[in-house]
Amino acid sequence: MKIVSIIHKSLKEQLRSFWVLLLTLSMGPFFIFVYYLIMQSSEPQYSLIIINKDKGAYVQGQQINHGQYLTAIFKEAKKDSSKLPFIVNISDDKSDCIEKLKNKKADAVIIIPELFSETIIARSGNDSSLVSQFEFIGDLTNTSYIVSAVWAGEIINQYANHVTKSKRIVDVKETALGTSAKINNFDLMVPGLLIIAIIMLMFTSGIAFVSEVENKTIMRLKLSKVSTFEFIGGVGIVQLIVGVISVLLTLLTAILLGFNYAGSLMILILISVLSSMSIISFSLIIAAFTKSANEILVVGNFPMFLFMFFTGAAFPLKSEALFTIADYPITLQGLMTPTHAISALNKTLIMNMSISSIIPEIIAILTLTIIYFLIGGIAFKKRHLKLM
Repeated sequence: MKIVSIIHKSLKEQLRSFWVLLLTLSMGPFFIFVYYLIMQSSEPQYSLIIINKDKGAYVQGQQINHGQYLTAIFKEAKKDSSKLPFIVNISDDKSDCIEKLKNKKADAVIIIPELFSETIIARSGNDSSLVSQFEFIGDLTNTSYIVSAVWAGEIINQYANHVTKSKRIVDVKETALGTSAKINNFDLMVPGLLIIAIIMLMFTSGIAFVSEVENKTIMRLKLSKVSTFEFIGGVGIVQLIVGVISVLLTLLTAILLGFNYAGSLMILILISVLSSMSIISFSLIIAAFTKSANEILVVGNFPMFLFMFFTGAAFPLKSEALFTIADYPITLQGLMTPTHAISALNKTLIMNMSISSIIPEIIAILTLTIIYFLIGGIAFKKRHLKLM
């Protein structure tokens, strides 16, 4: 079959284009590594300083200091939940703590009042006449202070309710979707970065198509009576293999850096194959309007940046729906297949949803792929394959 010969020839040509192939295969793992370093360096850390002014109280001749117990609870809460980004320090110098707040060396200062123990004991005896007023000090416009204050306030309330045997009026049960309780910001970026690995096919595919024109070998293909379908199919299959390998290398890099995916590997490969087909089809459009590899590298930058930065691949992006089809929102970014591929990967890798949940995304990818292929195939044939 002639298509087998085209695949063999295209594979050899791809291996000869070593640096372009290396760029495509390494870009996904490179972005994974860079985003991992960015997330590690920007991981939030909230510094909390506790000043215990509680004088304690005597119960049956024994001194009890609930301020010290509460301070220990703060430390234990941090120790038991190592993923909480809080640093708890103890101090007795209020002025020094305020200086640290001003110099951004701390986010919040919590002062335990002098009568805290007496208040707790009184509350335990159903005496509500005493009230302890905690002082929270910090920059009220600073998000770090707000997060620290909310966390500290919750621990204080929990401790007071537990010691005084009081019941909460409202209790909140939190249920996480999929593996969202275990993921961090880096994990959230991985689906988009996997698609970046596929977007890079725009260059290798475009060059693979147009190199036949640039090297004048397209004439030999015309004389050998190779059909347009055989030519595009043979080159496309090789590029499809490159795309899947690139995604798997990117996923392996993410796993080595701590990423844990919840969904099926086969669903990931399915989405990768469909997305690769779409990018290969789109590269036909670019190849149709260029005549050399250099032109591909120049012209291809514009759609590559569109696909990377306006689909949610490089960073999360959300826009209002222009309209809906069967309750599936269609946005301006939805005209680019990476948008739907990222949505599908988020559902399967992060939320651990089944393949039935991503049928709308699959339909959208296939529809756009057909449109890309028809436009690119017709334009490429008219421009470069008139006799085929």
